[in-house]
Amino acid sequence: MNRLYLIVPVILLALFGGLYWQHSQTSARRAAAEAAEIAAAQEIEAAKKAEAERQAREDAEKRAAERRAEEEKKDAEKRARYEEESRRIAAETARYTAKVAELTAEAAVLEKQLADLRTRRQTLNTDSFALARDVELARIAKRNAEMEIQRLTQMIAREAGGTTLARAPR
Repeated sequence: MNRLYLIVPVILLALFGGLYWQHSQTSARRAAAEAAEIAAAQEIEAAKKAEAERQAREDAEKRAAERRAEEEKKDAEKRARYEEESRRIAAETARYTAKVAELTAEAAVLEKQLADLRTRRQTLNTDSFALARDVELARIAKRNAEMEIQRLTQMIAREAGGTTLARAPR
């Protein structure tokens, strides 16, 4: 029985060793297959990722090109509008400058006419004042002459009243 205690564990150990070795071989093969599958999946995944990145890069470049084209188009339109506005403003400026020159010339003519009219009015006022003064002087002279006639008449009447011819007989 002593031997049996030794042989049974050895046989069981050998049996367990064989099962363990067989299991480890199967497990290693499965692990290798899984590793190969994982590697293949990672490779496929990496290929998909690389393809997605390439496509994303192409899309980004395409969008960037479209954006640049759109910006260039907007810049061209903006430049065209700016140039059109500049031409319109230049034309309006020229038109208004010509109109200002015309109106300035007209204003100068009107100023000259106004100055002439003021001079004429001043002359008429001066002439009117001179005529009114002459009329007043003529009235004063007439009144003085009438007073002189009246004084002479009174003087003659006094002189004649003091003479005997002018007295009535009594």
